Amino acid sequence: MTDTLRLGIRGHDMEAAPFEEWVANIKKKGFCCTQLALKKAIHDFNVNNEAMTPGMAMYMRQVFAENKVDVSVLGCYLNLADPNKENLKKTMDTYKANIRFAALLGCGMVGTETGAVNEEYRYEPANHSEEALEIFIENCREVVKYAESMGVILAIEPVYNHIVYDCKRARKVLDAIDSPNLQIIFDPVNIISVDNYKNQDEILEEAFDLLRNEIIAIHSKDFVIEDNKVISKITGQGILNYDLLMSLVKKYKPLVHVLLEGTSPENVESAKEYVIRKYREA
Repeated sequence: MTDTLRLGIRGHDMEAAPFEEWVANIKKKGFCCTQLALKKAIHDFNVNNEAMTPGMAMYMRQVFAENKVDVSVLGCYLNLADPNKENLKKTMDTYKANIRFAALLGCGMVGTETGAVNEEYRYEPANHSEEALEIFIENCREVVKYAESMGVILAIEPVYNHIVYDCKRARKVLDAIDSPNLQIIFDPVNIISVDNYKNQDEILEEAFDLLRNEIIAIHSKDFVIEDNKVISKITGQGILNYDLLMSLVKKYKPLVHVLLEGTSPENVESAKEYVIRKYREA
């Protein structure tokens, strides 16, 4: 049975189209939800901070509701550890604008990754330091406090190249900030590295051991190892243990939003059918 599988897609992986047609197309492809990164998905009107009014949110909310499409995640993937104070201030303002907008849009959460200690938002060993973690926690705490005031969830997504690079580190952030408005988006491929991929089953089990209560969305993609690097693939075209992942999702997180990532119009159907099959078999 797949009636407890709530499957969706990132909005910017859909074909570009005017907003109302774009939402309708999500439903036509058989998805019930989407992750919305405003600037990546919407091109026919201004979606910058100054345009994120209650009027826009309520219009969009109505269109999504008419098509029975949930906005699972409002994506705001900016660097919360930017050492440039001016840039960081702008980033904080954008997070707050997205949080306000999410409250009016009826969105499940505002989603973010966890930053880097440089302006370029790239990997460097210092990202994995305790100092970097403290910087992220301090800045994230301010955003979470604002999210609390608006009744919105901020969900962080651990990524190996960023500051919160594994489940243990994510647990530290959750415990340090200690807020029900801080939760987790879990993308297993994002915490896979060339050093740990052979232990992927243990990584999946650890995620649901340490973060089970806080995981509120799942990203679905796949991976292979090529030239000693982790290469992302669409769901079903790699070596991620989807039998185990879907069994954990089905056991602990029925009805959680599962969002396909990195698909194209040409391969989205195969990715969708793969997840449905693996969920049915779990």
